[in-house]
Amino acid sequence: MLIPAEAEQLIQANIAPFHREDCPLTAAHGRVLRQDLGADRDLPPFDRVTMDGYALRSGAIAGGIRTFRVEGVQAAGMRAFQLGVAEDACVEVMTGAVLPGGADCVVPYEDTKREAATMVLQEGNAPQAGQAIHRRGSDHRAGEILIRTGTRLTGREIAVASACGHAVLTVSHSPRIAVVATGDELVEVDALVAPHQIRRSNDHALRAALISAGYPQVERFHFRDVRQEIEHLLWHIIAEFDVVVITGGISKGKFDYLPAELDRQGVKKIFQGVAQRPGKPLWFGVTTRQTPVFALPGNPVASYTCLHRFVLPALAHASGLTATTLRTVALAEPVTFKPKLAYLLPVRLASGPRAELLAYPDPSNTSGDFAGLLGTDGFVELPADQVDFPTGTYAPFRPWV
Repeated sequence: MLIPAEAEQLIQANIAPFHREDCPLTAAHGRVLRQDLGADRDLPPFDRVTMDGYALRSGAIAGGIRTFRVEGVQAAGMRAFQLGVAEDACVEVMTGAVLPGGADCVVPYEDTKREAATMVLQEGNAPQAGQAIHRRGSDHRAGEILIRTGTRLTGREIAVASACGHAVLTVSHSPRIAVVATGDELVEVDALVAPHQIRRSNDHALRAALISAGYPQVERFHFRDVRQEIEHLLWHIIAEFDVVVITGGISKGKFDYLPAELDRQGVKKIFQGVAQRPGKPLWFGVTTRQTPVFALPGNPVASYTCLHRFVLPALAHASGLTATTLRTVALAEPVTFKPKLAYLLPVRLASGPRAELLAYPDPSNTSGDFAGLLGTDGFVELPADQVDFPTGTYAPFRPWV
């Protein structure tokens, strides 16, 4: 049976990249960039005043001049003044304004005294050239690459893109994702629930997690354990959606029709079963048009964990998102796990006495105990070739989204 890393490699080898598309900057938050973005001009694009005060020549002060004639006011957004030729010339300037031509320093208001049309520099102040000036190009030069392809766009990247004039961005297609809950025992959350029924929670949880991870186009469906219904609805879903995520109905029960129906509709099985707990029955395949199909276990904790361990990394890979290194944490308590399976163990994180990141094991009561995940931050993956994991054992950590 595959170990989790092998299953992940097979998924990534068989999932096709999402195509590129142009997106208005106003709709680009959360999308994955598929082009490098560069500065269209120097940043800042001019010598910028960083304090309210007076712009003048530092050499005039070095020459003994303490009283200056105010020739005008230079506000942000105005064309630059040209300082007069007289050594005692100055211009009143506001923060963000272009530095007047000929000036090389700015004296803040608090170091001066205004007398009608003159400014007097207070005793003891000797500003140097460059004071309170943000020089042109001192942050970045025109043409410099600022945002690399493969970046998920947050407010920071949106700010840089807008400052550089990128009104339209090339990003990865945002996939339409179908999340399918299966089982006769399931009813919608607002429906009357009989003693033998349970409310649907998996599809709500998976949809919320997918949206939080940056995939907003998610629709929920429900398959009853009726072969004809599964046949009909599955055909429409795999024809219309870019990604299909099914929860439940993939084991070997008498009413688990999905594996046979997926095969009958041409979905090629890549693997079924991963040596892990929870989530051992995980199934993955692709349709004839290369739509990935993930069939997750029906148990809520297993379904939610498999989404984070396999589905979200696969979507990130298909989106062209630059791979990042997982955080490593240290177990704060010893763990014993005897089955020869990888253990995907929910944990709570806290800082240790030397600011190290510690993981406190906090397993659910059962794989159906969704409430048991409340208060946990994510899970660590402990390998199958070990039984006892002492305090301080390092393990990779994956956060819930």
